[in-house]
Amino acid sequence: MKIHLQSKVEDVSEAQFGKHVYVDIPKRWQEARDYCRDKYTDLSPFTTPLDQERLKNATMEMTKLVWIGLYRDNEQMWRWTGEELATNIQTWADGEPKDNEKFVKTWEEALEHCRETHTDLTSLNSETEQRLALSEIQHDHITERVWIGLRDQEHQCPLRKRCGALTKEGHWENWDCEEKVHFICY
Repeated sequence: MKIHLQSKVEDVSEAQFGKHVYVDIPKRWQEARDYCRDKYTDLSPFTTPLDQERLKNATMEMTKLVWIGLYRDNEQMWRWTGEELATNIQTWADGEPKDNEKFVKTWEEALEHCRETHTDLTSLNSETEQRLALSEIQHDHITERVWIGLRDQEHQCPLRKRCGALTKEGHWENWDCEEKVHFICY
């Protein structure tokens, strides 16, 4: 993953909301944030709809992903670096994500993705976490169930439904680990 934004953004945004720097060094989000805090101020927040529109326009031609200063706090609230609540985030555009191709995975693929980019698949250790997860998966573009961090013992033929999934109704199910569905990382 990449951090900050390329020089095109500097031209668009310097007068409005400070200088944004694109750094072409692959890092995970926390590593990117630590790097930016050490070398600059922090990952760039885009706290207003105007900021978000400028970011979108400036990065339209980019083929690489970039990290921005948006994260979930301990209460699962979206915040910008600087601690401001992120209340004006624009959601997916119509037709996005394109058939969700990058966001549906087998249980093993989801586990690997979560461990590479976050911490792990979610464990839903409390009623609050369960409610928050349920609110996140109610969108039409989300599959009817999502992977969570539960799994039965190692593969034992012919048993295939041994991976934990959360349904939109709030039930935990054993599900076929090879099925490609959405997933929740923490």
